[in-house]
Amino acid sequence: MRTIDFTPLYRSAVGFDRLARQLESAARTSEAAGWPPYNIETTAENAYRVEIAVAGFKPEELNIEVKENLLTVTGRKTANDDTAPQKTYLHRGLAERDFERRFQLADYVVVTDANLDNGLLAISLKRELPEALKPRRIEIGTAPKTEGKTPLIQGEAAAA
Repeated sequence: MRTIDFTPLYRSAVGFDRLARQLESAARTSEAAGWPPYNIETTAENAYRVEIAVAGFKPEELNIEVKENLLTVTGRKTANDDTAPQKTYLHRGLAERDFERRFQLADYVVVTDANLDNGLLAISLKRELPEALKPRRIEIGTAPKTEGKTPLIQGEAAAA
């Protein structure tokens, strides 16, 4: 397991500390367990979908929260509660464990909806730029014409 030191970035770049923290966070999470598996897909120019395999989870056992550009999906199996009757397994290959999966969102990316279908939790995201940040076309005007006056020509100004 190799760690990356972002300290030089902190020393030489001003205002990029948030980016460095995101890179450090990504490096830590990539080393974490890969469960549950997920896909991130581009569905349009400014639209995305995150699909997480949550087979066996009911909608009430899942929670989706967005706070400060961090999308957090958690799953808590009610079958794991101490009040549930104990089962005896001959083989246990299905993971019924709690999880927390985090995704760092870019600025102005919002969750538009979430659906659970056939064991896949699909979370739709969209980048919604505020009007002030969207490109806009500026019309180019012309200088108003002066009526009755003829513009001075460089030679005429010297003669006058």
